[in-house]
Amino acid sequence: MKSLFAGLLALFIAAELAAQPYQPNWESLDMRETPQWWRDAKFGIFIHWGPYAVPAYAPVDEVEGVYEKYAEHYENRLLHNNKLFTDYHRKTYGEHFTYRDFAPMFKAEHFDAGKWADLFSRAGAKYVVLTSKHHDGFCLWPSQYSPRWNSMDIGANRDLAGELTKAVRDAGLRMGFYYSLLEWSHPLYKKETINEWVDTHMIPQMKELVEAYQPEVIFSDGEWDYPSGTLKSTEFLAWLYNESTVKESVVVNDRWGEETRSKHGDYFTTEYDLVHNEKGIGDKATHPWEESRGIGTSYGYNQFETTAHYFSSKQLIALLVDKVSNGGNLLLNVGPKANGLIPVIMEQRLLDIGRWLDVNGEAIYGTTAWLERPAASEQPQVYYTRKGEDLYVICTQWPAAPLRIPGVKRPASVSLLGSPTAVKAKAGGSWLTITPPPITPATMPCEHAWVFKLEAVL
Repeated sequence: MKSLFAGLLALFIAAELAAQPYQPNWESLDMRETPQWWRDAKFGIFIHWGPYAVPAYAPVDEVEGVYEKYAEHYENRLLHNNKLFTDYHRKTYGEHFTYRDFAPMFKAEHFDAGKWADLFSRAGAKYVVLTSKHHDGFCLWPSQYSPRWNSMDIGANRDLAGELTKAVRDAGLRMGFYYSLLEWSHPLYKKETINEWVDTHMIPQMKELVEAYQPEVIFSDGEWDYPSGTLKSTEFLAWLYNESTVKESVVVNDRWGEETRSKHGDYFTTEYDLVHNEKGIGDKATHPWEESRGIGTSYGYNQFETTAHYFSSKQLIALLVDKVSNGGNLLLNVGPKANGLIPVIMEQRLLDIGRWLDVNGEAIYGTTAWLERPAASEQPQVYYTRKGEDLYVICTQWPAAPLRIPGVKRPASVSLLGSPTAVKAKAGGSWLTITPPPITPATMPCEHAWVFKLEAVL
């Protein structure tokens, strides 16, 4: 009888597994198509926010590396006795003040989720990704797995993730979360107890986050210490794709184990143009990908950044154009202050991007890379996107001479987005020549970059 029961149970389990579209292995998970909404969205907002916004410190001119300028790494720099950080910390807070002492000061007293969501919508973003938990382990939601180390229990005494999720969705945007697979100071996060960490903390907490808020993006990070097998990443993703409430629409990145970047996941990632594996990224893109970076040198708010450390609006729009023309998305980060206010300079940059997208958004949203585009070195400051049979020629500098577009037929029409002024185009040989119309500052349709639309040309 026992053997019969065991056999029936085995058959039942096998049938259940067979009924699941995705198995807990990369070969199966990699068969999943990246949801189209994410491919079309092109522009999202990243938010790094936590107790590290209280000291809001990282060196900006004293170091050269990208990672060394991240203010959100404050705790880890103290743990590793980085002299710049320890000197600043002792001078500002004294010998006995610990990183955990920042949590009661992280009050978010001026945080207004509706105002944030309105700003992101006006910026032209289509999705938002909030750091639900960074490497310091502090949660922006009332996680049962991080008691007394979350925004409901200490500091703000609010469900910050929940408030923003509702506001973002009310504004018509998609909501997602960053989640760190590691925690610098957690007693279980070490080699001898990593299995316990995964089984009793990391996986249950990620499922708690998904079930509570139904995020449509999961940006995992902190994967570099262990392989994905140790982290049981494929088991989590199989659950996410097969059983979760967001199984049809959720999108995940490539940071699920020390071996997974640019190899696995719905999309690959770069940050500040740092590429961990050249395959499938940038102008070689064969897989959806995304660049993330701050407006300044840090993701978390750094009060010591100046205008010299921030990208201008023109640079940010050129960045968006560059990434989208190469088949990628841009996830642009803002770092709010501990009181919940977004720095004015960041707000101004976002609004400038939004004004540009109001005129030129059709050349960004829902487009793909033009695979036959000329090499960037041949036409600097000229970029291309396509949508069906239409081609968009995006100039980040107003052309001083006629534009020559190779390999296209005579278009049904040529126009300058946002302008009623006629645009002349002439086909000859293997080129189409566009003559920029006479435009004055008073008749310019926008600032920073300009788009010529070629209809029915491909």
